[in-house]
Amino acid sequence: MADRLSSLNALRVFEAAARHLSFKRAADELAVTPTAVSHQIRGLEDELGVMLFRRLTRAIELTAEGEAMLPKVREGLRCFTEATRLARGGGLPHNRLVVIAPPSFASRWLVPRLHGFYAREPEVELHLASSTRTIDVGDAGLNALHDINEHLGDDPEVWVRYGSGHYPGCRVDRLFEPEYTAVCSTALLRGKIPLREPADLRFHTLIHDDTIPEARERPSWVEWLAAAGVRNVRLRAGHHFSDSGLAISAALDGLGVALLSRPLVEPEIRAGRLVAPFPVIIRRSYAYHLVVSEMCSELPQVSSFRAWLLAETHAEAV
Repeated sequence: MADRLSSLNALRVFEAAARHLSFKRAADELAVTPTAVSHQIRGLEDELGVMLFRRLTRAIELTAEGEAMLPKVREGLRCFTEATRLARGGGLPHNRLVVIAPPSFASRWLVPRLHGFYAREPEVELHLASSTRTIDVGDAGLNALHDINEHLGDDPEVWVRYGSGHYPGCRVDRLFEPEYTAVCSTALLRGKIPLREPADLRFHTLIHDDTIPEARERPSWVEWLAAAGVRNVRLRAGHHFSDSGLAISAALDGLGVALLSRPLVEPEIRAGRLVAPFPVIIRRSYAYHLVVSEMCSELPQVSSFRAWLLAETHAEAV
């Protein structure tokens, strides 16, 4: 006997509660009472014979069964929505794709390469957005799943996240792990106090990039100088920036020597606007990852962007 389909209304309530991780917010969205939401969820759990949510003191969280169920429920609801849109004369599905990435990755790495994607997939209407929410902090896996579910609209989305790579309920591809090194303007390199060896940094202003919220994953001058065998450098002095783009601009303007991600400043180095005077590099455990909700991972525009992006990162690594 075929499995009996659960109530579509109960599944809609489950999806909303899982997306918000709140019965009250789900109730507000669906224009019902929290009690009605709780009743629907309890009935669905009784029908399935499993708990979908853990009820905490002031919050709820998905169980393993709830996390496993959510992507397929969302996929089914999207299919129902698309079917009714087509029945109402909505025409063929459009070919839009939303890409959300860290600000500096989007502007410094992705945008200069997009002409290749446009040439390869001229029919895809790509919308690029940047957000610092794509940088892991705290419970990264939960944050990523919540962000993707919260923003999921009519258009498929792919996310480039900088973090651990552990994002349950999503399809994840590791892109690359950046190397961090000291960079400065060519004018600063050849100035009154030239940079001939790492020890010369004690006579220069250090630029600190504080973009990454997690201090233990943030590239540190302490670690870089230790790797270079340099001591007695004033680390408290210098300029601090909360965005990599600002730190890059400060280095270009000759305000000091910055510790930056080599892949993000490679174009400036090749053009001679910046120089990496020393071969010393450090790495963190974080890396850039392509993260896609399982429910839209097989859509044509998503698959084509994924294939193109993986090819680009592979070419960089060769």
